[in-house]
Formats: sequence, C-alpha cells, structure tokens
Amino acid sequence: MIPGPFSYHRPASVADAVKLLSTLGDEARPLAGGHSLVPMMKLRLATPEHLVDLHGIGDLKGISRGGNRIAIGAMTTQHELLASDEIAKSLPILRETALLIADPQVRYMGTIGGNVANGDPGNDMPAVMLVLGASYHLQGPNGARDVPATEFYQGAYFTALEPGELLTSISIPVPEAGHSYAYEKLKRKVGDYATAAAAVVMTMSGGKVATCAIGLTNLHETPLLAIDAAKAVIGSGLDAASLKKAAAAAEAIMSPAADARGPVEYRKHVGGIMVMRALSRALARLG
Repeated sequence: MIPGPFSYHRPASVADAVKLLSTLGDEARPLAGGHSLVPMMKLRLATPEHLVDLHGIGDLKGISRGGNRIAIGAMTTQHELLASDEIAKSLPILRETALLIADPQVRYMGTIGGNVANGDPGNDMPAVMLVLGASYHLQGPNGARDVPATEFYQGAYFTALEPGELLTSISIPVPEAGHSYAYEKLKRKVGDYATAAAAVVMTMSGGKVATCAIGLTNLHETPLLAIDAAKAVIGSGLDAASLKKAAAAAEAIMSPAADARGPVEYRKHVGGIMVMRALSRALARLG
C-alpha cells in the first residue's frame, strides 16, 4: 500500500528537530531508520501529517567512550555497531544482538535509537539495555534529562518520552572485565521478530555466579528484567536444577500475546528455554 500524504522536514540540529516536534505536536513523527514507522504508514496504521527526518543531524551519530561509560548516538546504525572495535571489546552483547536483527539491508539503515525508543515489545535492543543498566538522554522543549532504561518502557508503544522530546543518545556503563554474556533468540525465519528471546550478562567467582542480569524480549507488552530469575542462579555453578529454577522464575513474569508465533503457553515455555540457553552459553564462554 501507499502511505497517506505528509509534509517532510529535515532539521540540521537537535534544537531544530525538537522545535519542529514541539510545534507540530501529535501530527509529527521523527524518522530514524524508518523500518518500524514506514511499514506502519504503508498499512495506514500510522498516518502522521509531518515526518521529521533526523538523518541530517550529525550530533546524533557516533560511538565514544568516556571513563567507564560508552555513549552511542541515537542515529548510529546497527551496521555501525557491528563495525565498532570499541563495541566488540567493551559491549560484545550489543554486537551479538545486532547480528540477530533482521538482515544486512535493514542493519545498514536501522538505528539503535529507533530500536530502543519506539516501545515495540518485539525489538531486540531494549531488553539488552535493561541488563546493561543503560540510560537514555532525552532532549525536549523543557530541556534535557536522563531516564534509566528500567523506567522508560510503560506499555506497548508507550514510553517515558514526553511530547516534543527526542532520544538523542544512550549511555551504558562498561561491564567489569571478565564478564560473560549471551543473547538467545527464537524466531520463525530469518529477519523475523523474536517468538521469545533472552539476554544475559553475568560474572563468575570461584566457579559460582557472582552477578547476573536477565532480560526478556517479546514476552510481555514491555521488555522485562527478570530479577528473580537472576537471583535464582546467584551462588550456583549453573547446574541443571539452577537453570530450571531460573526458567521457572522468568516464566512467572511473562505475559506474551497469543499470535501467529504461537499460543501463550508455548511462548512462555520457549521463553524459559531461551533463558536456560543464554545462561548456559554465557557460562560456556568462560570456559
């Protein structure tokens, strides 16, 4: 199908973009990679009267490290994450996750800001941001503020973004040296959203799990931080019993929709399996 008519705007600065979004109000939508918004426009599920294209704003791009934190501009593409030596060295779970997003053509255009900001429960990066303790830098008509990823997601397609606000960058603390990680994703075909997925970041000490964070993708109307599931493996060597406890605790907070990917019980079941696989693969990485 063909999208409805709209006016096109290409601001040159964040301030100009915020001004446009504030002035035009609910009829305006920011355009990043466009892989979520444009298909919705083609189906007439979204009919914005104005598109504010962010590609002309250089300040929204790039990856930099300052101390023990890494900043990623919202318009940084998934391909640029994959090409970054800093990401590969310091935040390898981002690289692993980016490789599982859609296909190379999409990754050349799809942005990390678009992936985390639109509140789609099927997007992969939000759960990873939860386990990494990321925060989002937002700029709007009332100034700038930082919102932890754990407080950003409020419902399917509903986030902490206020009218006129724009997510401009993501700040992520660098995990401690020796940490391990995994992102396990079950999908029907290449390029599809997850039927269920789990992210794990953890450390071991003396053969036991010392710290652990587990995130869940597409198993609720928002990404989930499975706190009790992570607690279930702390102090364990990730034996079979501990893995099953973690899976059960994760399944207890899942509330996926029944859709073409399967009924609720099936999606919860495979969600638990993704948790166990992610934990097991993170352990295997440590040898």
